[in-house]
Amino acid sequence: MANTGFVVNTHRFDPYKNFKFRVLWDNKPVLGVSKASSLKRTTEIVKHRSGGENSIDHKSPGRTSYEPLTLERGLTHDPEFELWANKVHAFAGDPTMDLAGYKKELTLEVMNEKGQVAKRYFLHACWVSEYTAIPDLDANANAIAIESVKIELEGWERDPDTAEPSEAG
Repeated sequence: MANTGFVVNTHRFDPYKNFKFRVLWDNKPVLGVSKASSLKRTTEIVKHRSGGENSIDHKSPGRTSYEPLTLERGLTHDPEFELWANKVHAFAGDPTMDLAGYKKELTLEVMNEKGQVAKRYFLHACWVSEYTAIPDLDANANAIAIESVKIELEGWERDPDTAEPSEAG
């Protein structure tokens, strides 16, 4: 179902909130993710001048890079973050690196207040560049222990087939 461009929920004036989201890898939700950093890409600017027009710079797009995505969740016995991070580097050394399986395709879904998918993004060629197994520990703190992964990616795109959900009823 392609997005036709017209507004389904004409009553909706509020933007979507940032607390309803879901991350999927291997086509299943990643459990317990409580924070995801922003999706951001930057295109370099290539400046050039013409021989007869030296007083101004002409600008054209150069290389585009995609910022890493950081996922955080409360520390549990679920080993998925660690297992994925170990495909890039495990304590056992280079022979254990999984060159065939260290990259994953991820999906990031932003939902409305009813839990319906409002926006869906496909994240391509993702792999773990940083893994935090145990956070700083502090006996005087009153906080949840958080584990995290920093995920490098080669690109992302919005799913044009994810239509605006009907919020009626």
